[in-house]
Amino acid sequence: MTERAALDRGLVVASHGRHCVVETPEGKRLICHPRGKKSQAVVGDRVLWQGSHDEGTIEKVEERRNLFYRQDEIRTKSFAANLDQVLILIAATPEFSESQLARALIAAEAERIAPVIALNKSDLVEPFERAWARLQPYQRMHYGVLPLSLKHSSQVDRDHLLKHLEGKTTLVLGPSGAGKSTLINLLAPGALVVTGEISQALNSGKHTTTSTALYWVDKKSGTALIDSPGFQEFGLNHIEPMQLAGCMPDLKAHMGNCKFYNCTHLHEPGCGVIAAVGSDANTEGITPSRYRIYKELFAELSQPERF
Repeated sequence: MTERAALDRGLVVASHGRHCVVETPEGKRLICHPRGKKSQAVVGDRVLWQGSHDEGTIEKVEERRNLFYRQDEIRTKSFAANLDQVLILIAATPEFSESQLARALIAAEAERIAPVIALNKSDLVEPFERAWARLQPYQRMHYGVLPLSLKHSSQVDRDHLLKHLEGKTTLVLGPSGAGKSTLINLLAPGALVVTGEISQALNSGKHTTTSTALYWVDKKSGTALIDSPGFQEFGLNHIEPMQLAGCMPDLKAHMGNCKFYNCTHLHEPGCGVIAAVGSDANTEGITPSRYRIYKELFAELSQPERF
């Protein structure tokens, strides 16, 4: 039997540092280590692995459909691979950062992964109304925006949410305090307990959480959630400045009206994007806050020290 014939297939369902947990097609889970010094496998990867006693070694990462990641000047952080969608969970309070929301959406657009925005804490009427109003431009961009009340969720709310997740592998992304743990517990009861056990195994008994983990909501239908730590910074250094507007649907809609094909949409005469910026809430316009975010990101991504 050749070495390749002896390899087994598996799915990476948790990771911490250079170690990960691989699930076999039969549902068995075991800790695997990378072959070589650097781990290249992330949660959601399909891998070929080889057993050794009660653990394994990852020999190959199979080709990915996509990889959702962020990159700043110091490092690249990969969240997950082979995603069907990204659920960006924010809350009515504390007030969410529109810049952070925009960055996550741009990263998803760059990888052609469908994003969905979920706004939690609809039970807090006034803060929710303010937050919902801030999301109106995103609804006009045809992003799905879901109202949630995870703390007081009903079966109807749960079923409505599951409709958007069914049969898909979804990365749940959002700042700390938005309700990610509540969401996971609601849809995959007991999952966080299992994660604690995996975490202890990966860390030799230390009580720390895994960096990223996959939870089956319904394995038979292929419905899975991937949870990743809350983010404070979301670098987009892997995106070229001239690629940026094409990853922002409200700007992209007006790029064809620009006089120059290589328009930066910052100062050129006859720029269709600049002409569309206004304070009104019409369907076609670009809000001043969205245009400000574009200008800030363009400047950030144009820094000479980018790599």
